[in-house]
Amino acid sequence: MNESIFITGAGAGIGRETARLFASKGWFVGAADRDEAALASLRNELGDDLCSTHVMDVVDESSVKQGLADFARRTGGQLRLLHNNAGILKVGRFEEISLAAHRAVVEVNVIGLMTVLHAAFPYLKATPSAQVVNMSSASAAYGIPDFASYSASKHAVRAMTEALDIEWEPYDIRVCDLMPPFVNTGMVQQNEQGSRLFDRLGVNLTPDVVAAQVWAQVEQPRLHRPISMQFRALWPIARSAPASVTRGVLRKLWGK
Repeated sequence: MNESIFITGAGAGIGRETARLFASKGWFVGAADRDEAALASLRNELGDDLCSTHVMDVVDESSVKQGLADFARRTGGQLRLLHNNAGILKVGRFEEISLAAHRAVVEVNVIGLMTVLHAAFPYLKATPSAQVVNMSSASAAYGIPDFASYSASKHAVRAMTEALDIEWEPYDIRVCDLMPPFVNTGMVQQNEQGSRLFDRLGVNLTPDVVAAQVWAQVEQPRLHRPISMQFRALWPIARSAPASVTRGVLRKLWGK
């Protein structure tokens, strides 16, 4: 069996580009998403020998367990790399977004991620040098106005990554994350009217660039991998600068 990767949110955007990249390198791809039509299209593109598809909702525990079990039957029970990519975004003033929408962001981005991690652990444990690449965000560095619940969810992803990278080390599992700023995906495009920060910071990354950074984690794992030249330069500053400095910069950029 080839090296294997299981990707959530694989129907579009970063997940789809990651599936294409890893399949091009000979990896067996397990593609999971709620969108059955998008998965069928991806399977037709990659071929059955390199791809299995799994209609799955990350917040549905039975769905997640079934999807991973079906994938593992194709890989001899092993999982070399889990890419927790599924996520949703809702942008705007906190009080103007419904509580249900805030709850959904946390449910998918945090509880969904935890559900997949929990279900995937036995397969990761059974695989030498297994890895997890979680999708965090530049917004995990400091809370971002207009992105309150999303930013909070990505802070949780960052903390989960740090904790499990220690906990799972004895099992030869490395847990890392990616920290991109705004990526030009359908999810972002649907929210671009929600904040002036999109215009002021730019939506310059494309999904294929982020997918390449998933591969970079295979070649050279890093606990946190900031993406884009701008954020790579700012990340050490954001970690060491007084909170008042970061707050001041964000307040000026937000400009309301």
